[in-house]
Amino acid sequence: MTAAIRTRALPLAALAAGLPALSGCAALGLEHPPTAEQPLPTVAAASPTPKASGGAGVLLSDDQARAALLTQNDLGAPWTATGGAATWRDGLLKASTTTAECQRLLDALYTDELLGAPARAAVGLDDPDTDAQLRYQIGARRPSDVDAALAWLRTMPERCARFTATTQNGLVEDVQVQEAPLPEVGDARQGLRLSLYTTTSDNQDVTLTMDVAAVRVGQDSFALTNGGLGDVPNEATQAAVQVGALRLAAVRKQGRAEV
Repeated sequence: MTAAIRTRALPLAALAAGLPALSGCAALGLEHPPTAEQPLPTVAAASPTPKASGGAGVLLSDDQARAALLTQNDLGAPWTATGGAATWRDGLLKASTTTAECQRLLDALYTDELLGAPARAAVGLDDPDTDAQLRYQIGARRPSDVDAALAWLRTMPERCARFTATTQNGLVEDVQVQEAPLPEVGDARQGLRLSLYTTTSDNQDVTLTMDVAAVRVGQDSFALTNGGLGDVPNEATQAAVQVGALRLAAVRKQGRAEV
């Protein structure tokens, strides 16, 4: 793991594992089984909500969903609040293909609807050094609907392992989809890694790499994309997923305590 990757991943890792920031991937806290006792991140108190909103069988309120979002402090430097959609989203991610299931995947990524509906709360974070962008959202669907979306995502490495897409500017992309590892958090999860390769009109080779993660935690869920031109460290994605799951569990626990 390079020093640059450690700089971005370790603030997340230390929060996820409740450990000092140590070098090496072992510090990422990814070895915990889903039932392991782990310290929960501190979350800001949400605005008053109906008593039932924090219950085990009820989706989070909007205030609680916002409290469960990741922040730039979780990721550490050089991540900052987003300045808007990354330029590569329209240029490379908005593309068409003749395969219906693969088109559905591209559309879901472009519209940020991996879980099949607009998010209840969402945040975007940018890495200005690499033009990478991380988008994190709390879902607004029933658990059964989330599980159906996760089941569909699991089929993508087989159904859409490799296909061709064409951008709005006429660039032909070679798209590859693989399963990506995620930490054993939440009740159900799925990770993907997409690589989109193309050559520009001036013969420049371009690669867009995007990690995708969707996780259900009890009645609630979140989706995350971490994309950029060139390499995207999966270790940072895994750490962000673990922190997200811990924070979501912490917000739910806080809500139940207020009932």
